[in-house]
Amino acid sequence: MTVFYFVRHGVTSHTGHRLSGWMPGIHLTDEGRDQAEATAEMLTAVPFKAIYSSPIDRTMETAAPIARIHGLEIVQAPNLGEVEYGKWSNRTFKTLSKTKLWEKVQRYPSGVRFPEGETLREVQTRAVEEVEEIAERHRRQIVCCVSHADVIRLLAAHYLGVHIDLFQRLTVAPASVSVIALNDGRPLVVSLNTSPPNPAKDRS
Repeated sequence: MTVFYFVRHGVTSHTGHRLSGWMPGIHLTDEGRDQAEATAEMLTAVPFKAIYSSPIDRTMETAAPIARIHGLEIVQAPNLGEVEYGKWSNRTFKTLSKTKLWEKVQRYPSGVRFPEGETLREVQTRAVEEVEEIAERHRRQIVCCVSHADVIRLLAAHYLGVHIDLFQRLTVAPASVSVIALNDGRPLVVSLNTSPPNPAKDRS
């Protein structure tokens, strides 16, 4: 059995407002860095054998404190990278919500290709293939994978046996942790969307 801890990156200035996609230079905010540290602290006792991360800035920055605490190098995994949103990248949700394609994304996401980008089926396929390759390399071990909300939701949907058209019913908050175990092809979804204590609240 391989146990995966999937961590979503912490917040950036775009989170909840704008699609970042694969844009470089989108870094964690102060709040996002606090979230990453809190998540790393929450996972201190987990005996990770490897840390994998999407190669995008915000995920690498979230993975850094986890890797530091565990004394591990971060292995970049491009197939755990964000959805390629194509022309939708760097556009606000307010603007996108006025397009015809937005309604289709909400109602029938499995039938959508983002303009000059990927389909969600393609994203799910590459992410699942990556996870199963990692599982082969780390049999009977625990690994951490830092990725993005939609990618983690698509992975969870796959291992839950949920159709892509329903994947948006799953919530994956910034810096949250979701745990999935793969046992010779029999997946067990252990937990979804567990968040660390709120550092700002703790200081208040």
